[in-house]
Amino acid sequence: MHHGTGAEHLEQLSAAQVQPPKVANAPPMLTIVVPTLNERDNIKPLIALLDAALPNVDWEVMFVDDDSTDDTARRIRALALVDPRVRCIQRIGRRGLSTACIEGVLGCSAPYVAVMDADLQHDEALLPRMLDILRKENVDLVIGSRYAAGGGLGDWAVNRAWISRLGTKLARLICEQDISDPLSGFFMCRRDVFEGAVRRMSGQGFKILLDLLASSSRPLRVRELPFEFRTRRHGESKLDTLVVWEYFALLADKLFGHILPVRFALFALIGAVGLAVHMSILWGGLHFAALNFGAAQSLATLTAMTSNFFLNNILTYRDQRLRGWRTLQGLFTFYAICAIGATANVGIASYLFNANQTWWVAGLLGVIVGAVWNYAMSSIFTWRAA
Repeated sequence: MHHGTGAEHLEQLSAAQVQPPKVANAPPMLTIVVPTLNERDNIKPLIALLDAALPNVDWEVMFVDDDSTDDTARRIRALALVDPRVRCIQRIGRRGLSTACIEGVLGCSAPYVAVMDADLQHDEALLPRMLDILRKENVDLVIGSRYAAGGGLGDWAVNRAWISRLGTKLARLICEQDISDPLSGFFMCRRDVFEGAVRRMSGQGFKILLDLLASSSRPLRVRELPFEFRTRRHGESKLDTLVVWEYFALLADKLFGHILPVRFALFALIGAVGLAVHMSILWGGLHFAALNFGAAQSLATLTAMTSNFFLNNILTYRDQRLRGWRTLQGLFTFYAICAIGATANVGIASYLFNANQTWWVAGLLGVIVGAVWNYAMSSIFTWRAA
């Protein structure tokens, strides 16, 4: 069954003025958490849709904006001046849908919380039914499902639909519950259910529902309601190859994070790539550029450190990515940290070797010491939280 409001109704609500609530002082029963990044033109239509869908519910909407460049936060605050149900958290220097949702839920006090996107693709008409199920039935979590009977992906391109279905299958690695759409971004739960899992959640990537399901200390009682994914009306989709990378980081964190921090594993992996870059540049400098060994080694070291910095900035620390002048500042601090790490690497390895330790053991321990130093210090000084 399709629960959408329809294109004509959406147009009508988009043009309507958002009306202040009839009872401004009533505490909210439901908070809808909406992460935003450059969604300015969708804010007012979304509030109008929520207002129409929830006439008999004391609700509020908590927008969590990751410092949008299109004045999304300013638009939200302007609407909040005339409607106290509208709230805004603006985050500076950090990004990520999952962490935005976590902060939004922790920033409210309603006994029921929902998460949905700002792009108008989720069906807000399901919200009253979700709330009714949670209040009256023995259910912890209600999910808006694109794959349950009656749901659909709308006009998604074939490749995006394929990626979504593959991601759903991979989710079984960390979530054994029989759920058709564990990657949905549209769900509602009781507040105590979220609070019971939040300290074990990784906050990695965009799949907050999967993180919640995999982090709960017990299997959650789940209901799924079908809905048809709408077409985005304003703004641009945030889906890209880096989102896929973050999804794999979430899977890795839940599978192996209790053994080795995923961020350190990514840092070490990029370090291995840097070693390959170093050896390639060294070989090329000696054989093609006719450089002496010292010059070739220096060029290789500088190139490897530079490539490591930019790869880590894009992948390992995507949620704290440095931009503008901060990128240059971060690069030079990374150079200094890695130089000290290289000195520690050589010093530890040489000491162990001279102490009659096997050469490969000495070399490996030196590399580990250098890697740990580089990771720890760059986390503090290069990609420090703003």
